[in-house]
Amino acid sequence: MSDPTSGSIRRLAPDPNNAALDDADLITGYAVAPGPHLRANFVTSADGAVSVAGRSEGLSGRADKRIFAILRMLCDALLVGAGTLRQEQYRALRLDERRRQWRRRQGRPTQPTLVVVSGSLDLDPSQSAFADAPVRPIVLTTADAPVQRRKRLAEVADVLVTGDRTVDLPHGLDQVRALGYQQLLCEGGPLLFGTLTTADAIDELCLTVSPLLAGAGSGRITAGPTSVVRTMRLRQVLGDDDGMLMLRYTRDGRPR
Repeated sequence: MSDPTSGSIRRLAPDPNNAALDDADLITGYAVAPGPHLRANFVTSADGAVSVAGRSEGLSGRADKRIFAILRMLCDALLVGAGTLRQEQYRALRLDERRRQWRRRQGRPTQPTLVVVSGSLDLDPSQSAFADAPVRPIVLTTADAPVQRRKRLAEVADVLVTGDRTVDLPHGLDQVRALGYQQLLCEGGPLLFGTLTTADAIDELCLTVSPLLAGAGSGRITAGPTSVVRTMRLRQVLGDDDGMLMLRYTRDGRPR
C-alpha cells in the first residue's frame, strides 16, 4: 500500500533500522489497543512554531504527510476545532481507495467521521468538509449557540449539544464514543489541544519536528488555560532524508 512518491522513513528508536519502512511497518508502529484512545497529531518547527504564514502546510513535508494519512486511516473519528477547520481550509475527509480497502479488510467503516468542536457554530455548511463529506460529520456545540446556525448546520451534520456556554469536551467525547467512535485523532488547533490537555484527555501525542527556524510571531501547538504537568514516554522516533523527525509520545498516567 506504500506510495512511491512519499518520503522514505526510517526507524531511529527503538531498534534503529536503516531500511525504509513500508505502510505495513507504519501501521504496526502506530497501532493502539482496542478501546477508547485519543491521539493528537501536530507538526512544529525546530524553534516551536505551529505554523508558517498562518498555516501548518509550510512546516510539513512528504514523510509528515505520509504519517498524517496513516493516522487518519487508523482513526474512527477525526476531531478538529472550528478555527482550524476554517484556517486550514479543510476539505471533505475522504480516504483514497487503497486505504478504504485496508479499512474494509479490518471490518471497519470505509471512511472515518469528522467531528468539529464549535461553541458559536461560526461554520459554513457549504464548506467542502460538510457539503462533500462521504460520512455525515458531527458538530459538538453549546446550548447557547445561535438557533439559526444550528438549524443550518443540522442539514449537513449531526449537531450535539454538550455544555451551556462553553463546550463540555469530556461529556462531548463521551457522546462521540457512545456512538461507536473509540479511536479518536485530534488535529488541533492549539486551543482544542490545550483544552483536552487540561481535561486530562490526551493519551498520545504524535509530533513531527520540521528542520526549520520559523522565527518569532507564531504560537505553539497548545494554547488556553494552564494544566497539570504530565510525563509522557517517548515510544518511537522516525526520521527521513529531509531531516524531519516524527516522534510518538504516550502517557504513563502519572502526574507530577
